Amino acid sequence: MAHGKQETWTVAVLLITLWLAQDALGKPQFPEQEKDPTFWNTWAQRSLRSALDLQELNKNMAKNLILFLGDGMGVPTITAARILKGQLLGQPGEETQLEMDKFPYVALSKTYNTNAQVPDSAGTATAYLCGVKANEGTLGVSAAAVRSQCNTTQGNEVTSILRWAKDAGKSVGIVTTTRVNHATPSAAYAHCVDRDWYSDGEMPQDALDTGCKDIARQLFENIPNIDVIMGGGRKYMYPKNTSDVEYPMDKKLNGTRRDGRNLVQEWENRMKGKVMSQAHFEQSPPPCVHSGLFEPADMPYDLERNQDTDPSLTEMVDVANNILKKNPNGFYLLVEGGRIDHGHHDGKAKHALYETVEMDRAIGRAGLLTSTYDTLTVVTADHSHVFNFGGYTPRGNTIFGLAPMLSDIDQKPFTAILYGNGPGFKLVNGLRENVSTVNYEENNYQAQSAVPLRMETHGGEDVAIFAKGPMAHLLHGVKEQNYIPHAMAYAACIGQNKDHCRFYPNSALGTKPTVLPALLTLAWMVF
Repeated sequence: MAHGKQETWTVAVLLITLWLAQDALGKPQFPEQEKDPTFWNTWAQRSLRSALDLQELNKNMAKNLILFLGDGMGVPTITAARILKGQLLGQPGEETQLEMDKFPYVALSKTYNTNAQVPDSAGTATAYLCGVKANEGTLGVSAAAVRSQCNTTQGNEVTSILRWAKDAGKSVGIVTTTRVNHATPSAAYAHCVDRDWYSDGEMPQDALDTGCKDIARQLFENIPNIDVIMGGGRKYMYPKNTSDVEYPMDKKLNGTRRDGRNLVQEWENRMKGKVMSQAHFEQSPPPCVHSGLFEPADMPYDLERNQDTDPSLTEMVDVANNILKKNPNGFYLLVEGGRIDHGHHDGKAKHALYETVEMDRAIGRAGLLTSTYDTLTVVTADHSHVFNFGGYTPRGNTIFGLAPMLSDIDQKPFTAILYGNGPGFKLVNGLRENVSTVNYEENNYQAQSAVPLRMETHGGEDVAIFAKGPMAHLLHGVKEQNYIPHAMAYAACIGQNKDHCRFYPNSALGTKPTVLPALLTLAWMVF
């Protein structure tokens, strides 16, 4: 009985606190200028003029191609990250623009795999890199290949746009915050019927006997001399039980290879010392620097990153661009903000959103270093998550905060951010946990979910595609995900669509650059 009275008193105090807070704030707080209709009319007219300018299509040939892939970056994640970005700048947040928001063309991508309504990151990577839809869990192979069945690999391999670019004489690069042999980057170079075959140590013996190769090995053997490779995943390159150079006491991070090969050493011998350390980010990178494996597994979350040992995604993009741009034929660069996905799977929305904001910084940095005259930049996601936020929150409500109301069922507060399923499901004495008793703004807080799961799942809805630069207008409407690399290849005259390329005198037919990219993205430096 005493416990029930205490709970009632807690709820009453919380109700009074919420009422007082709302009374003190009055109506939702927002900039004073927004009260004037002229503000909104002027903004709309400015947007209208920009839209009319898009009638002059940029039909240049793309010298450079950049694909930014936010793993798990669904539309709710983009919206919440936009608010977070603004709030980190001391603004309400909703009116803030992400760098990707500034791209002139937006489309939707249908993300399903050939055998899955709600996709995984391997089948989707095969779509947006290789141009064909595939089964979940498979990389760089068609839908005729069956997951984990090695004997379905041969004859079903498909090549990626990274390979098309390399064959056309361009420099190519991969930058990721996950393992370089994780699902997204792997589809750029590997042909594997199981995304979990990181090294031969994770493969069944029958697959090895049948002749299938692990993903780490394929990184070195399938596409000779990938010009830039940055991310984590070095433990899959070393012989089993080899201590990690950075974490020698942690056996979980030891090498995993059963074949005894030291792929890093082989790589160094082949590249003659062209392997990167964090020290290279303290100065302008020398031209010989090509590769960096900064962690035994995934890179740390940006909120937990040791700035002395691990570069940010933005820093990696900066260095990658400086290396790749040396090729007069141009380049293709795949950049993955891969840990957005991991944050969501863990139910840790704060990590997921900070990872998204960091990827947006990297997009801004790339914009400063390139020109829309000759560089096609595309930003998209492989899939979404069952993540959302709501609860009639007022303008400027901290994105990680409470909704301004209590549940009318259990009379308890709830955070604006919630998951449809995942590890945030928790009962206390058979009832939903009262979030006011925990620190729901802590970095590792797991937002409440409706269904208990050890890991939150992907979502099945369409994801956004943002595009700018030559032929960016080809990315419009609702497209199948595998359309993306075909449109990018068409813009660069690589791959199978080349007939139109004869109409490009000196690769420069079409509109002229309208604004210097440095001026377009100068605001990035403020953030």
